[in-house]
Amino acid sequence: MTQTSSRSRRFGLSKSRITAFEQCPRRLWLAIHNSGAAMVDENAEARFATGHSVGGLACALHPGGVMIEAELSLQAALARTAELIEARHPGPLFEATFQHDGVLVRVDIMSRAGRRAWHVAEVKSATGPKDYHLGDLATQVWVMEEAGVALAGAAIRHIDIGFVLEREGDYTGLFADAELLGEARDIARHRPGVVAAARRVLAGEEPVRDMGDHCSTPFACEFAEWCGKGLPAGPEWPVAILPNGGWKKWAAKGVTDLLELEETALSPRHARILTATRDGAPWHDVAGARAAMAAWSLPRAFLDFETINPAIPRWIGTRPYQQVPFQFSLHLEPGEGQPMTHHEFLRADGSDPRRACAEALIAVIPPDATVIAYNAGFEKRVLRELARDVPDLAEALLAMEARTVDLLPIAREHWYHRDQRGSWSIKAVLPTLSELGYDGLEVKDGGNAQEAWLEAADPACSPDRRWALEEALKAYCARDTWAMVVVMRALAGQG
Repeated sequence: MTQTSSRSRRFGLSKSRITAFEQCPRRLWLAIHNSGAAMVDENAEARFATGHSVGGLACALHPGGVMIEAELSLQAALARTAELIEARHPGPLFEATFQHDGVLVRVDIMSRAGRRAWHVAEVKSATGPKDYHLGDLATQVWVMEEAGVALAGAAIRHIDIGFVLEREGDYTGLFADAELLGEARDIARHRPGVVAAARRVLAGEEPVRDMGDHCSTPFACEFAEWCGKGLPAGPEWPVAILPNGGWKKWAAKGVTDLLELEETALSPRHARILTATRDGAPWHDVAGARAAMAAWSLPRAFLDFETINPAIPRWIGTRPYQQVPFQFSLHLEPGEGQPMTHHEFLRADGSDPRRACAEALIAVIPPDATVIAYNAGFEKRVLRELARDVPDLAEALLAMEARTVDLLPIAREHWYHRDQRGSWSIKAVLPTLSELGYDGLEVKDGGNAQEAWLEAADPACSPDRRWALEEALKAYCARDTWAMVVVMRALAGQG
């Protein structure tokens, strides 16, 4: 193993720190010298849990492997790795640890490839390799080969989206390897220069860099708020409000303020956004909205699903990241003059919810009902996948899917209030049409709903806590479907 100089040890680097440097030198400097300036990442825990479970399963598929622990010290992990390699351990080795020029790496899975060479795999929960994955792999290849390890292959081991769980607990075939040793070596040739540049940055004062796309690519930088402090306040109505990337050509011309534009230079939708923003009066095409919804006959069923999409399939017949519905809310408008009723389904005990969900849908949605969703492509896909997974109920579910219509484009084409700030999500539209919102709810969005389900489905969850989580989930999902009722009526001028 290559020894490091005292100066190198002062600024120890890892593959994640090199990735941070390549995204933005200031990000690395702050991570080392001012980590307290980082924003709290509310999604970090969920990402870590997914990565941990995926990595653990990848190792479990090699029952003869040896885990190299680093709890005592990384130096102990380095020594243990060297000991196993010198002893010609057959492998695989998990978290094998190597160091070169002050850069330390821990290799997810290292397997024998013949008597003298090894194959390394960097495990990712993604469904394919990404550019920054290759950078991580290149750092590992550089450190290992400089440390004297012969490599016959190096891969990003990712989730195979085509995998279907056929037997409980049998995850053979869940992972696929993207072999990238050649590409990694091409990048590795430049690692000495990158490492030297990173150390120069770390040895100096906080770098100065204008904010830009690098603040969110390939990761949302945890120091964006810190870097934005003291910058001149932007316009109240920035051109970035224009949706679907419509703002980019104006930003390229140096235009930052939406109010500097003229309607004649914009598409009809963007022109409506500009007019409503400048005048402060919402744009509302009541007649157009009514005409667009005229065929939505009674009975009408306002439907919203909540789903869980685990990287590792939980139930027989499911795929990685498949959206499995564990909950729905339904507001049913039966007929003219008849009172609205509410129906709901929730399965939060960890058992497979698909059949029970399908049966509940068929029981409460009349066979001739118009099914109304917001951004209906999602609900339609869930219904199609339920039909595939519960084939004896497929005919009714596919008929339901065929009768599903979308409220989102009606809102997009016939309503705009400047407080939406370029968004037609139901959470942006609802407060502009009513006093109703989501602020008072414990579960406020789909991400919160997944987190609540995961906690409730954990066998360690107490009955009282599970009940509280279920009530929060019901309140949130019911708000979504009632929001659709409110938005539809308001668009039609009935609010």
